[in-house]
Parts: sequence; C-alpha cells; structure tokens
Amino acid sequence: MKRTLLAGAAVAIPLIFTMPVQAENPAHVQQLLETNLCQGCDLSGADLAQAHLIGADLRDSNLQGTNLAEANLEGADLSRADLTGANLSRAFLTNALLQDATLDWANLTDARVYFADVTGASLLNADLTGAEIVGTPISIGGD
Repeated sequence: MKRTLLAGAAVAIPLIFTMPVQAENPAHVQQLLETNLCQGCDLSGADLAQAHLIGADLRDSNLQGTNLAEANLEGADLSRADLTGANLSRAFLTNALLQDATLDWANLTDARVYFADVTGASLLNADLTGAEIVGTPISIGGD
C-alpha cells in the first residue's frame, strides 16, 4: 500500500510542477473581448493572439506573460500596464499609449510600433528583432 502511494506521488508531483499555470481572470478576459474596457484587469498568461483590441483601455492591467502575438492594439491605452514577458510578436501598436508601462523581457519581434507614446516605459531585455519602429523614441543600447 505504501509503495503504491509513493509510486503514485513520484509520478504525480512532477506533473503538478510542469502543468501550465493559467493565472488570468476569465471574467476579465471576457470583459475585455466584449467591451474593449479592462482597466486594472488581471490578464496575466491569457491567450489573446490575433485579438482585435483597437482602442482598448488596458491601463494599469497585469499582462505578464500574455500572448498578444499578431494582436491589433492600434490606439490602445496600455499606460502603467505590466507586460513583463508578454509576447507581442507581429503585434500592431500604432498610436498605442505605453506611458510608464513595463515591457521588460517582452517579445516585440517583427512588431509594428508606429507613433507610440513610450514615455517612462521600461524595455529592459525586450526583443525588438525585426520590429518596425517609426515615430517612437526607442533607443537601443547606451546609458
């Protein structure tokens, strides 16, 4: 009996630690998709790939690790949002507001960032490979 329990635990414990963790609040995801308004929401880890979030209000929201690949965030307000580790590859960020946002470790590969306001934003270790950055004051390297 004890051996069976130990064998079961030996198999189950690694599975528990390798299962993907969904931290987003499903009600917040639904609210965003239905109303485009989700100020202060917890969308961490959500899959919003290819979402049409034009003009969305995401101020002060938790978007850590969120998948926003190929999302249209034109004119979206992401002021003070936490996008740490978010996937914004091939995202469209024309006229987006990213004031004081945290984009550390974010994937912006092949993103289109046109005329975005990044005043006070943090982009430490963000991947900008192939990104088109126009009219947006992002500098690479230096102090």
